[in-house]
Amino acid sequence: MAREKRRIKKIDNITARQVTFSKRRRGIFKKAGELSVLCDADVALIIFSATGKLFEFSSSRMRDILGRYNLHASNINKVMGLPSPYHQLEDCNLSRLSQEVEDKTKQLRKLRGEDLEGLNLEELQRLEKMLESGLSRVSEKKGEFLMSQISSLEKRGSELADENRRLRERVVTTMEMAKTMALKEAVETESATTNVSSYDSGAPLEDDFSDTSLKLGLPSWE
Repeated sequence: MAREKRRIKKIDNITARQVTFSKRRRGIFKKAGELSVLCDADVALIIFSATGKLFEFSSSRMRDILGRYNLHASNINKVMGLPSPYHQLEDCNLSRLSQEVEDKTKQLRKLRGEDLEGLNLEELQRLEKMLESGLSRVSEKKGEFLMSQISSLEKRGSELADENRRLRERVVTTMEMAKTMALKEAVETESATTNVSSYDSGAPLEDDFSDTSLKLGLPSWE
C-alpha cells in the first residue's frame, strides 16, 4: 500500500512546531556535513528560527565561505547596472579574485597534506620546501618562547635565593638574640642564688657567737 504523501504546511501547535524545527535542523546540518565530506564541497547554512535565534553550520570558516559568496553574488549584482566596459572590467577582477581564492584554498589544503594526488616530483619538492621553511619559523618562534620562559624562571630563582638568604639571616639573628637572653637569664639566676646562699650561711654565725659569750660569761651585746 502506497504511503500517503504528507502535505507541507505551517504547524499550528507551537510545541510541536519547536520540536519539528529542532529535529529538522539537526537533520539538515547532518546532511550538509555529509555532503561536504563526500563531495569535498564548501557548505554553509544559516537558519533563523521563528523567535529570531541564529543557527549556522559551515564545513570550514563561515567568514571565508561568505567572502567567496560575496565575490560571486553580491559584487556581481552591484556591477550589473554599469556600462559594458566597466562591467567587463569588474567581471575580470571578480574572476581574478575568485581564482586567487581558489588557488589559495588549494594551496592551504596541500600544506595540510590534502589533495596531493596528481602532483609531480617538482611540485612535491616545492611543497616540501615551503613546509620546511614554515617549520623553521615555527621552531624559531618556539625557541624564543622557551628562552623567554627560561629567563623568567632564572629571574624567579634568583629572587627566591635572595629571599632564602634573608630568611636564614633572620633566623640566625633570632637564635643569637635568644641565646643571649638565655645566657643573661642564667647569669641573673646564678647571681640571685649566690646572694641567697650568702645570706643563709651568715645567720648561724651570730647564734654561735651568742652561745660562746654566754659560756664565757661575757656580757651580751644586745
